[in-house]
Amino acid sequence: MTRFCYASDQSLLVYLGEEVNLETHRRVLKLLRLLEAEPIPGVRNLHPAYHSILIVFDPVRQEHENIERTVAACIRRLDSIALPEPRLVEIPVIYDGPDLNDVASIHQTTPERVIELHSSAEYVVYFVGFVPGFAYLGGLPQELATPRLESPRQRVPKGSVAIGGSHTGVYPFETPGGWRLIGRTTLEIFDPEREELSRLVIGDRVRFVPVA
Repeated sequence: MTRFCYASDQSLLVYLGEEVNLETHRRVLKLLRLLEAEPIPGVRNLHPAYHSILIVFDPVRQEHENIERTVAACIRRLDSIALPEPRLVEIPVIYDGPDLNDVASIHQTTPERVIELHSSAEYVVYFVGFVPGFAYLGGLPQELATPRLESPRQRVPKGSVAIGGSHTGVYPFETPGGWRLIGRTTLEIFDPEREELSRLVIGDRVRFVPVA
C-alpha cells in the first residue's frame, strides 16, 4: 500500500508499506534506485527507512503535488525494476560484550547459544541512519529479540556489535546508545577518508563471523 504525507513545506514522505519486511524493503530499494537514476529536478536529498522514503526538495523549484505525481508514476514501474545481486559483507566479531550474559539470561539460554544464533543468520541492511554509518540490520533470529536498555549508555565504544529489539547493528564510532552490547569488531565501519564513507549501504547482506 502506497501513501503520501506532506512532512514539511519542503519534504514529502512516501510510504511503500505498513510493515517491516523484505518485500517492502525491496520496494523501497527499487524506488530509491529509480529516483537516483532519474533525478527529479529540485530534489535535494533522499532518505530511505524501513518502509518509506523521505524526499527533501527545494520549495522554490518544486511543490508537493508535482513531486507526488512524479513519484507515483515511478511506483507504477517498480514491478519492472530488477535489483542487482546484493553484496555480502562479512564482519569479524569478538563476542565479549558487557550485555552478552544478560541477553542469554533474558532468553534462558547460554552465551554460547546467543553467539551461535547471532552468527548463523544472514542480515539485510534496511537503511543507514541514527549516526553516519550505523546500519539497521534486519534478520535477527526471533529467539534473540531483546528490548533496549532502560537507561541508554552515554558512551558506547566504537565497533560495538549490539541488539536492539528485533534488529542488530554495529556502532561505527563512539556515541551514546541503548542497544545491548554483545561483541565488538575491529573492522572500520565508517571512514571519512574513503570514497564510500560507510562500509554498509542499504540493500547489503551481512554475516557476523566469530573470532577469538
